[in-house]
Amino acid sequence: MADHLDFILSQWRTQRPDLDVSPMGIVGRVSRLARVMGDELTRTFNTHGLDRPSFDVLATLYRAGPPHRLTPLALMRSSMVTSGAITQRLDRLEESGLVKRTPSDSDGRGVDVTLTNKGLSLIKETLPDHLDTENRLLAPLTRKERADLADLLRKLLEPLEE
Repeated sequence: MADHLDFILSQWRTQRPDLDVSPMGIVGRVSRLARVMGDELTRTFNTHGLDRPSFDVLATLYRAGPPHRLTPLALMRSSMVTSGAITQRLDRLEESGLVKRTPSDSDGRGVDVTLTNKGLSLIKETLPDHLDTENRLLAPLTRKERADLADLLRKLLEPLEE
């Protein structure tokens, strides 16, 4: 079974038979897969009035367990939202009534971010649809293939993220 990347690699092999272009097949497919999966996840989040970073913040607070509260720094470290985007993201989520910021109990100068009841309801409603989308995207793979792929991706990511 051939895909578009096989065609591209064939062209490269013709033009540059002296080079091993096989890395392009992996990186190209991962890049295309990230785009396609990202688009699908965006559609799912949009049906709930969210975008990916907002979902990530709400999901991180939810994963933290009751009382679903973290400092902005802990939230940033536990989520996939960058430090530069966290304040802006929290502003929007607070304006929407999904989170609230309160003075920290442990640090008089700091704040805590807590899921509101509205935010908790929204993440509980969104999560099953998110997982349905991910399962649909991974449907061509068996359970073992999913586990093997997760292991290989972890092996690839670990040295790159250090």
